[in-house]
Amino acid sequence: MNLPNRLTMARIVMVPLFMVLFLWNFPFHYVLSGLVFGAAALTDFFDGKIARERNLITNFGKFVDPIADKMLTTAAFIGLCAIGKMSPWALLIIMTREFAVTSVRLLAATDGNVIAANFWGKLKTVMQFVAILFSVAALEFSTWQGSLLSSFSLPAAVFSVPLIVGEVLVWVSAVLTLLSGVEYVWANRRYFAGEK
Repeated sequence: MNLPNRLTMARIVMVPLFMVLFLWNFPFHYVLSGLVFGAAALTDFFDGKIARERNLITNFGKFVDPIADKMLTTAAFIGLCAIGKMSPWALLIIMTREFAVTSVRLLAATDGNVIAANFWGKLKTVMQFVAILFSVAALEFSTWQGSLLSSFSLPAAVFSVPLIVGEVLVWVSAVLTLLSGVEYVWANRRYFAGEK
């Protein structure tokens, strides 16, 4: 297994670690979960960069890399939904898109074709990463409310604004996810007709 594929597998391994840190309530758990998520997101950047620069692109990498991305982002969105910081409707949109795209990939694989992520798929992944990292940072900031209110007499609204912005970013990423999914399915519709 080459280095890019090892980085992809490392991203998969970090998914349950992120979930434990995100959902287990202890001091600075959002900071730690955010660091793990950020490290996992960086592996997504570096595995592709290294694979292209060193000509190490493999069918395994093209197939598993987007799955690793989906595992990471889905875990984060489920976590946000579980604590009431993401709409279940946004989660449904994202999950439906991911199932649809995975179905296309599986259909293509039956014909021996591996479809790599396109520009729109990569863009939606970046937007999802941004929305998740911002939301995790906002959650950590909200845990400081008690101490900062007493120390600096800040208005309580200061702590709700980042959370609202985080939820808006999640919705933006959900809409972009939907649009990229429609484009992906349409561009590869020949596989539904049994064409190669």
